[in-house]
Amino acid sequence: MASATNHPKTVASHVRPNDRLGRPLGVLRLSLTARCNLACPYCLPDGKEPPGLLTLEQRLGVIGAAVNLGARSLRLTGGEPLLHGGLEELIAAVQPLRATHPERPGLREIALTSNGLLLTAERAQLLRAAGLDRITLSLDGTTAGSVARMTGLADTAAGERALAAVLAAIEHARAAGFDPARGALKLNAVIHRGANDDQVLPLAALARERGLELRLIEFMDVGSRNGWQSEAVLSAAEMLEQIGSSWPLEPLGRTAHATASRWRYQDGRGSLAVVASVSAPFCGDCNRLRVTADGVAYSCLFAAPGSGLDLKPWLKEESSAAELKLAIAALWNQRSDRYSEERNTTKSANSKHAEMAYLGG
Repeated sequence: MASATNHPKTVASHVRPNDRLGRPLGVLRLSLTARCNLACPYCLPDGKEPPGLLTLEQRLGVIGAAVNLGARSLRLTGGEPLLHGGLEELIAAVQPLRATHPERPGLREIALTSNGLLLTAERAQLLRAAGLDRITLSLDGTTAGSVARMTGLADTAAGERALAAVLAAIEHARAAGFDPARGALKLNAVIHRGANDDQVLPLAALARERGLELRLIEFMDVGSRNGWQSEAVLSAAEMLEQIGSSWPLEPLGRTAHATASRWRYQDGRGSLAVVASVSAPFCGDCNRLRVTADGVAYSCLFAAPGSGLDLKPWLKEESSAAELKLAIAALWNQRSDRYSEERNTTKSANSKHAEMAYLGG
């Protein structure tokens, strides 16, 4: 889907830790598959893989290079990553890249984002045993109808089954040792005005009841298929006002490089987070590099189709780890993306974006 924009001979030999705006590389979001078992209208995956999926060895090469360049967090994504049969093997194989001392560079966490439908009790245990630290599950409604509508399922009966599966997955993850009190288990919800904005309070109530941090995400213009319009965005401020009117909140702020601003319930019943990419962009300290399942690196979620760097030329047997590291460094060094801050400018008007399921969200 994209071609290499550099060649090993042209990659600069000097590796800088920051991009053109002074942002370091801190998070690698690695997509394992573009396929999904749902068809959420804000994502709309292809339902098939791009050609040339990376092998386990190639993925480990990409992760190793990113860690050497400063990545301390690895998030495994899709599509739906639980569709990838080698998931546990990959997580186990990454363990030697962990930091073993506070002063030793290395991975600090390995996380997974999933819709939860395939997270059985056994799978949760296997993931934990392999070395996964955190799971974020997605749930965009608390009723069969809202779940069916937000996942592209055929009817309320299918929505009921999906809802039950996600609620069970939460408990499977908890039982496997993913403790929400330590931030190891969270719940994502994309809110689309006119589609599921009536679910903000019910989702907050569900999360409070189950002791989970709920992360409310503004509907974003990712890809070119979801019919995004600014009028469909329920802003983070509006969500917070709704929830705060029922359960008063106090701010915890947004830590450096984080996507979410966090809030604490004043009654002590946990926390809440909002991802306000549209209404309050956080491009200024974005530190995320995305690599697709077929090995194309993108430095922005809102990148244009075909604009990524195909890493496969540096993932051949005859290539060295040093060459791969320099290729990724060159991409990062020339990065100046800040689409969300420029969303309403002439520069970004009518721009096309690569699809979310391909980029890994």
